[in-house]
Amino acid sequence: MMNMTAADRPAGDLAIRRATAADAEALSAFAATVFRETFAPDNDPMDMQAYLSDAFTPEKQAAEIADGSCVCFIAEVGETLAGYALLRIEAPDQRDPLEVRPVELQRFYVEHALHGRGIAPRLMAACVDAARTAGGTTMWLGVWERNARAIRFYAKQGFTDVGSQEFQLGADLQTDRVMSRSVALSR
Repeated sequence: MMNMTAADRPAGDLAIRRATAADAEALSAFAATVFRETFAPDNDPMDMQAYLSDAFTPEKQAAEIADGSCVCFIAEVGETLAGYALLRIEAPDQRDPLEVRPVELQRFYVEHALHGRGIAPRLMAACVDAARTAGGTTMWLGVWERNARAIRFYAKQGFTDVGSQEFQLGADLQTDRVMSRSVALSR
């Protein structure tokens, strides 16, 4: 029998689950790899290394997984890591019970070899459900203004451009588009 890689498996073999502390090391390596593959061609290697060495350590991933204000999802095809998402759920303002409760989609990545197999929409659906379950009313994200593919995907998922914010990649100050969408159930 031939051994199938994650890229050979259909997306129907996909499982999405919450990350656990045991996932921190593998998630760290995966996150660094997909970030590098996505952004290295358009950025200075020194800036990339500075960001990667800070953002994707096993300790940082373990802390995010353990943080009660975060929800970290892992998408797996078979037993192979295929994608992940990290949400930050902001505490509501107790002074205003009607305040919009935003949930930040801080990270959202799918293995490049698996793009187009339906993994990203299913991972996004899990994120929307988690945001809604946490009492969120909107979900927002920052996406590099030069990442046209991601911007198109987010637009297909109901996000609209609402502004911009700065993003520091090493010594390079970049601009992210800020996109937002409702997570309310449609009536």
